[in-house]
Amino acid sequence: MWCHRLTHLFSSTQCLLNRGSGHQISWQPRYRKSLPAVSRWHHMAPASLNCAWQLHGDHLELRYAETLMRFDYVWLRDHCRSASCYNTKTNQRSLDTASVDLCIKPKTVRVDETTLFLTWPDGHVTRYGLEWLVKNSYEGQKRQVMHPRILWNAEIYQQAQVPSVDCQSFLETNEGLKEFLQNFLLYGIAFVENVPPTKEDTEILAERISLIRETIYGRMWYFTSDFSRGDTAYTKLALDRHTDTTYFQEPCGIQVFHCLKHEGTGGRTLLVDGFYAAEQVLQRAPEEFELLTTVPLKHEYIENVVGSHNHMIGIGPVLNIYPWNNELYLIRYNNYDRAVINTVPYDVVHRWYAAHRTLTTELRRPENELWVKLKPGKALFVDNWRILHGRESFTGYRQLCGCYLTRDDMLNTARFLGLQA
Repeated sequence: MWCHRLTHLFSSTQCLLNRGSGHQISWQPRYRKSLPAVSRWHHMAPASLNCAWQLHGDHLELRYAETLMRFDYVWLRDHCRSASCYNTKTNQRSLDTASVDLCIKPKTVRVDETTLFLTWPDGHVTRYGLEWLVKNSYEGQKRQVMHPRILWNAEIYQQAQVPSVDCQSFLETNEGLKEFLQNFLLYGIAFVENVPPTKEDTEILAERISLIRETIYGRMWYFTSDFSRGDTAYTKLALDRHTDTTYFQEPCGIQVFHCLKHEGTGGRTLLVDGFYAAEQVLQRAPEEFELLTTVPLKHEYIENVVGSHNHMIGIGPVLNIYPWNNELYLIRYNNYDRAVINTVPYDVVHRWYAAHRTLTTELRRPENELWVKLKPGKALFVDNWRILHGRESFTGYRQLCGCYLTRDDMLNTARFLGLQA
């Protein structure tokens, strides 16, 4: 899992950042006077070492369930779930965080078999379940994966024999919808079969899992080789692997493809798991992986055709990770739309090109390429934050329809059905 594989890398990254001349990171609060630490560990029962705690000048140290956790006193006061501090009906905080004394310290601390009790100087009592603290502590989060995934190359995916979901089951049953979403979350792609080959039916399909994201391309679009837009995609030429809308500040989360008609040859769709390729880079060249997660780049889309005048710019690194557990959550890769590199110092540029070449080599390995022939009735959903897509050149008339979906709403649907997302 990402969180385990990247622990060493995260530590080395912090060392590099802390040694940097202009970007030092300090985790120590500068506003609070250090109070004498209490060095004695307290156990919930003399005969038990299952839970122990220790007070320090500015934080509480708690050992439970084989996890050593550290909690700032302000954090402990701010997250109180008592009726006066937290509204359980709305799941929203009622406490005014800005009113909490930054030098606050509990007056008394007590721990029983399941609960931590803190009494504050004003007499307010805060209670925390020990399991809740393990789950929600920084140390606990470092060990958890936000989005469980199965990384794949072509052989892994084909051997998994991931089933498509029937359109009727997808639209009419929670079981069918849940199966589809589980496949999508694990692999980054999923198929729905027996879809009526119309734009209207494809739209109904898309809205089953999320809101449609309207962009400069409209809400639902027809996709032909008429060069009606200033983009290589609107031709019959082959397209190398890429992710879409890298020139948006937040790239679109999901893309839907449905081939309505193709009278000709070629045109197969290429799919590559960007996270699988990134994992290979991490294992073989961790310094280059780190560079791809830290160097920000511009991507740009400039269009001046009849009726469409756009200039979009998106900025971000090629690989995006959660800072607390180093889990990869977004790849922004599109060599067509990458803008002039003017956000990187000259002494870093060459190393970035080398790292980009390493990633590109992994993305272009034939064994990582999954080729799919789209046909009427078979809709493809692609995680645009993870999966790169492309196509081979084609002849004849080829018409696709599709749309972009909002990622948040898809994840919301998945969580409602009990999936980790």
